[in-house]
Amino acid sequence: MAHPASCSGAWAGDPESVRILTLCAEFAPFAKIGGLADVTAGLSHWLSGRGHQVVAVLPYYGALRTQGVRLEPHAVVGPRYWEAGANPIRYAVHRLAGADPAGPAVYAVDAPDLFGGSVYSSGENEAMRFLLLSRAALELAVEAGFAPDILHCHDWHAAPAALMVRERFAAERVFRQAYTVLTLHNIGYQGVFDAVLLARCGEAALTRLFAAEDLREGQVNFLRAGIAHADALTTVSPTHAREIQTPEYGMGLDELLRSRRHRLAGILNGVDYGRWSPEHDPHLPQHYSAADLCGKRVVRAALLDDLGLALPAGVPLVGLVSRLAGQKGIDLILEALPAMLDRRPFGCALLGDGEPAYVAGLQELTQRFPGWVAHVQAQDEPLAHRIIAGSDLLLVPSRYEPCGLTQLYAMRYGTVPVVRMTGGLADTVTHFDPSTGIGTGCVFRDADVGGLTWGLDTALDWFGDERAWQQLVRNGMRQDYSWDHQGPQYEALFARLAGG
Repeated sequence: MAHPASCSGAWAGDPESVRILTLCAEFAPFAKIGGLADVTAGLSHWLSGRGHQVVAVLPYYGALRTQGVRLEPHAVVGPRYWEAGANPIRYAVHRLAGADPAGPAVYAVDAPDLFGGSVYSSGENEAMRFLLLSRAALELAVEAGFAPDILHCHDWHAAPAALMVRERFAAERVFRQAYTVLTLHNIGYQGVFDAVLLARCGEAALTRLFAAEDLREGQVNFLRAGIAHADALTTVSPTHAREIQTPEYGMGLDELLRSRRHRLAGILNGVDYGRWSPEHDPHLPQHYSAADLCGKRVVRAALLDDLGLALPAGVPLVGLVSRLAGQKGIDLILEALPAMLDRRPFGCALLGDGEPAYVAGLQELTQRFPGWVAHVQAQDEPLAHRIIAGSDLLLVPSRYEPCGLTQLYAMRYGTVPVVRMTGGLADTVTHFDPSTGIGTGCVFRDADVGGLTWGLDTALDWFGDERAWQQLVRNGMRQDYSWDHQGPQYEALFARLAGG
């Protein structure tokens, strides 16, 4: 793909291709906290591989700088100053030096005064970060002469762009044919801030696009405004698309979503099997496949050694790779596991960071069951791969889960997912029936201790039946959730919009 700075006029390309400007807070491998990074990168690479022109823009966080992620020296935008608050913010937009030249063009907004530190912050600084991301990404398109057919905004962080193209950038020629698509990855995070922030950041004109009920409370809700004004909405599984139109799962936005239901589609996330496959995963000490599972035992042995676990032979290992939050059902794990560990033999390899109470609870569980339970408080990508590959079962007891990726990774690695029946978990895991040999995991219904206990007990019982277990493992490994299956749905949506 040509460098935008070298382009004069509109970008050339196949007349059937679609030009897509993607805005996101995370993009693997540069900035990753969770599955959002894998999805934005995976979809962008798939679309680029299909011949579409994809430009992705994310912040240049301080963490990227310290990790050695470099910017190309030429700034496509700036340096400029954003009059936001008492002190103007200096920013520029550069192409990332380490991006795959055969993939999407990846750019980063460099503003050290805002984007220092890790991927997420809090309060007013967080709002200013993502207002600037939207503004700078749209300025990139203007400066580069990149006229997107689709402005693809991911979560509340990019929702302001769907408003800015209707106000600040409404007269710009490059956006005359642009349609906005807002993808909802986690409706529980909406970007709610003090309404006076808009005026302080020079964006008072956007106020009319925010919900009157929020403004009366002195607030702005970025996600609500994005949902109201985007041309199309997607979320990351068909079941979740239905769930968020109900009061139970809509997080206060269900009425708005019901009113826009004809513009809402549920499209499952895809998996990049180039990065998540036991046949060639660089993070594993031994590779394996469905035809030869011997390597999985090697990975398990190395994992137990790394974590200081001393499980007897034949004892199953239960893994967890998760953000430690109430949404993820961590409290259910903390309530259910002690009694279960007291009455039947299994070990636990737990990876995750998050809410302090859950961190403390998992550390206490480790101390109570030394040699049987290990918790690593970190965001550690290589260890995540090893836990998913080296475990026999993977727990995903979420209260709600828009899609989920760990259960998809687990199945490909021959690790049986134990999941709650919600969102994308319900769409991707089918409950195993030992009598027929059909199914890919264990699915429990109720988000409570009884439900989780039943689910884990059931899966552990299956583990004791070697023949049934091998069938279950291979069922999961045969599943295909690659972007070749999921991407065409985005492609069709974008083509319909681009075609008017």
